Amino acid sequence: MIRSKIIATGAYIPTEIVDNQHFLGSNFFTDDQTKIEQPTETIIRKFKAITGIEQRRYAPLGIAASDMGAFAAEEAIRISGIDRESIDLIIVAHNYGEMKYPGAPRDMVPSVASRIKNKLGIQNTSCIPYDIIFGCPGWVQGMIQADMAIRCGDARVCLVIGSETLSRVLDSSDRDSMIFSDGAGACIVQASDEADSGIINVAVRSDTGLELDYISSSGENSGEEKEARFIKMKGRKVYEYALKYVPQAMKECFDRSGEDIKDLKMIFLHQANDKMDEAIVKRFFELYNVAELPANVMPMNISYMGNSSVATVPTLLHQVLNKEIGSFVLNKGDLIMFASVGAGMNINAITYRW
Repeated sequence: MIRSKIIATGAYIPTEIVDNQHFLGSNFFTDDQTKIEQPTETIIRKFKAITGIEQRRYAPLGIAASDMGAFAAEEAIRISGIDRESIDLIIVAHNYGEMKYPGAPRDMVPSVASRIKNKLGIQNTSCIPYDIIFGCPGWVQGMIQADMAIRCGDARVCLVIGSETLSRVLDSSDRDSMIFSDGAGACIVQASDEADSGIINVAVRSDTGLELDYISSSGENSGEEKEARFIKMKGRKVYEYALKYVPQAMKECFDRSGEDIKDLKMIFLHQANDKMDEAIVKRFFELYNVAELPANVMPMNISYMGNSSVATVPTLLHQVLNKEIGSFVLNKGDLIMFASVGAGMNINAITYRW
């Protein structure tokens, strides 16, 4: 049996650190363009209590999604030791394309993946680059597509990247603007004959009825007339949707793996909101009648990284592998899960043996 195995990771962590105090001068409005009369300090304090976010990272002006993705990819290629010309697929997840500054046009042509192939200097014409627009679960979906290509024999080496500059699509009059950040994560996925290592199975769910506009693009909350459109989120709807369906999707994925829940060591969950993530994982284990969460089961970096969408899961994995997240350590043979939820609304999960 051919398995798809992660052989190396890389990440680009933007250099600009933005603390919550950065937003003290903001005036926030509700979705119906009503000014929120609470003091800004109170809004920020409540925001931190709900999301757990104290800091986030913004990319320097001029650094776009393809730049960050290429930086992360270079690290993954260097660590893997592979010949970059051996890469068969470059799959890049993002949602807003190439934007070098706030309000810049969302440049989708050529694809971000093609730009990254160019920046990496890959000459192999059989190396095929393409993009995925799949909301925050984009990188996990890229892994699923790489796995399908490997298992059907169309590829042996894939480069899967998540890269996003959400700081360039933020409405400063929207409280939710404090959630989002920038970053990039990458990994090299290679065909392996090791039956006890790699992707075991996957699960994907999509709801596009009323859920379609839970996360979308729209104008400013303040009502100012501008052509630019910003990322918008119906926070309560997203929270309710995630708690209802993500644990079920994770269970569906894990059940199909045939593994024992007692052996699941770690869950790499999209870093959206620490309270929401904790509730998702708690409900997931409750579906197996496990009342108390196992120790060190859910690494988190959202408190100082913010929500960088497609970059959260690969960045978190890279940091754990580099022992940068507390006492979290991955060892060979460990059973783990990747899972994410986001615009679409889309949910996906992967069961993986390290």
